[in-house]
Amino acid sequence: MELIELRYSLAIDRIREIPGENAAAPAFLQYFEKGAEWFMLIDEVYCFLTSKEAETASVADLRKQNRKLYEDILPENYAFSYSNPEYAAAILGEEAGPVMAALWYEMRSAIPFVYRLQKERVLIRAELFLEVYTAFTIAMRENGQIPPVEQIKSIIRQFLCDYSEDEMTAYLRDKLIDGDSRIMRIVSEGSGDIRNLYLTGEYVTDDETESAVLINRLPQEKITLIADTVTEGFRRSFLIGGKNLASKKNSPVLFHAGFERIFIACAENLKKMGLNPYVPAEVHTLFHSYQHGLMGYNGADPNPQYTYDHREDLALFLDEQLRVKRLEGLSNAYKRLREKTVLYAGPVILETFGSKPFMPSESKNAPRYTDAQKQMHNEYEIRSYDMYSDAIVAKDRSFTIIDFPLPSIADSFPLYHEIFDAVLSINTLDNALFERVQTRMTDVLNTASHVEVKGRGGNRTDLKVNLVRPSDPDSEANFENCTADINIPVGEVFTTPVLKGTEGVLHVSGVYLEGLYFKDLEITFRDGRVRDYRCANFEDELVSRRYIEENVLFHHKDLPMGELAIGTNTTAYAAAVKYGIFDRFPILIAEKTGPHFAVGDTCYGRREDNRMYNPDGKEIIAKENEVSALRNTDPDKAYYGCHTDITIPYEELAEFTAVRDDGARIPILKDGRFVLEGTEILNGPLDALK
Repeated sequence: MELIELRYSLAIDRIREIPGENAAAPAFLQYFEKGAEWFMLIDEVYCFLTSKEAETASVADLRKQNRKLYEDILPENYAFSYSNPEYAAAILGEEAGPVMAALWYEMRSAIPFVYRLQKERVLIRAELFLEVYTAFTIAMRENGQIPPVEQIKSIIRQFLCDYSEDEMTAYLRDKLIDGDSRIMRIVSEGSGDIRNLYLTGEYVTDDETESAVLINRLPQEKITLIADTVTEGFRRSFLIGGKNLASKKNSPVLFHAGFERIFIACAENLKKMGLNPYVPAEVHTLFHSYQHGLMGYNGADPNPQYTYDHREDLALFLDEQLRVKRLEGLSNAYKRLREKTVLYAGPVILETFGSKPFMPSESKNAPRYTDAQKQMHNEYEIRSYDMYSDAIVAKDRSFTIIDFPLPSIADSFPLYHEIFDAVLSINTLDNALFERVQTRMTDVLNTASHVEVKGRGGNRTDLKVNLVRPSDPDSEANFENCTADINIPVGEVFTTPVLKGTEGVLHVSGVYLEGLYFKDLEITFRDGRVRDYRCANFEDELVSRRYIEENVLFHHKDLPMGELAIGTNTTAYAAAVKYGIFDRFPILIAEKTGPHFAVGDTCYGRREDNRMYNPDGKEIIAKENEVSALRNTDPDKAYYGCHTDITIPYEELAEFTAVRDDGARIPILKDGRFVLEGTEILNGPLDALK
């Protein structure tokens, strides 16, 4: 520890000397001066957090400090930020600019580390900045030029190699074992003090402060209802999946700043189950691939375009040496932590939604993987998921996700309160009612050889999806009757399709997938695999195809259809129509508002051998397809590490029909309404809209 303190002191002292030195090439002077100012600000924050001042600072002062940390990448400033590949390329050159922007991205990862008082993780990034700066000063002194860009890439690549195992170990400890004690203490205080939001280091906007105000005003019975719904869903997920919760110990709670009071209630319930709740961090760094969705405790996204621009920064440095070191580092980290990772129970996830859908612009200077690097990336994703599954014993872990809105979903606080209550009602619907209605559906689907799904009103969907056929329909089921356990709210039946013979076109006029908007999305399937795709996000068709390839196929050449489902939560659909928030709904709720299809792995990936049963006692048999069946013979080809749901809203649906071997057709949905006998009650919320 003394060595770390010494290195840190030397690094910060050296960084303080940079402004005014004029030792680098003229075009880069401002870059390094601003970089030095950045680390001086981070050091200032560290000193503040470890002093008495942090306990007494006013909200106004804390807000000012928070803004200062993020102002560089806010939309109004991003056009002139060195973290922007476009600006960096314009000022520093098209070859050097993206590399220096990637370095800036890595430097910004110091924020969560300083707020967790992880000085060594701040230190290594400060030393990286100094090493690059030194290369520039030497080149300037020796020949009046900048160093070769390959030299700068090599410095950053070596940094990623040298610290791979340490960073992976810290990352896994945070995610799978115990999180951070300082942040846990702050979010657990429960005083409702807005000051605490700023003391976590997350970006704080009106969304966070106003949601905290609303949640702190809720009567205790509503807080208890929310917490009980979530944690009971988590408990039931183990019971339904035939898993032993008693064999697990650690369970992270992932949630948005402002929802601390709900977290506290959930944490208490988890403790009663014998679990240790903790709070992991949300960190964006070159050491980890770009990740969609919630990764830990998080505040507002200061600028989704910034994150999107840096999603493939690793392309600047990824070669065979780094490929090997990344996998070695991850493997060694899992080995070091094995005794504790097996105790991981899985996360309780309190997601939020409400922000305006994001449709990114394409930066011509943002790094892109080459075809060879795409293969390296896919290999890393698959192998890392295999290591993860082995380390936590994936077949014995579970999770639960629930969603609530943020204030930005409404134009007034009273309307936000109204929408919040509507979503609370959606999230706490009667499981027993849906169980009965959905059993009627699964009984009919159990007799079908395939289903046919067609769109209407401009929706071009025309699909035939083959089904697993039970050998004993009285004791086996090909669809799971899904109530509120893993995915809250209640409301779907789903299956793993048979790939051979599954074919046709899936089309939606617009859909919001993992925080990204897709306009006029169309995917063509043959033998259950994606064979073609298009969207209308960009005028250039090739750019639109690349958008899908990167964010739906995740650089795979094709993906199988991993899921077919019918969403039955018409209450959620009605709320979306009433409040005009369909484009704000997260996939967790949106998938319950119509038939949906997933591309990628099945819902049962790595749990295919677990025996699972529907509430009526029938064993679920459609858990694998022709791809995941390779897990025992060719495991490298069995999984893709992704699963993306795409929903057809009721109003775009002409029919969802079960077809038997003898040609008999049993409509389940027709013209956006449930027509199967015994399911008509689901039309109530739809009728109320009229």
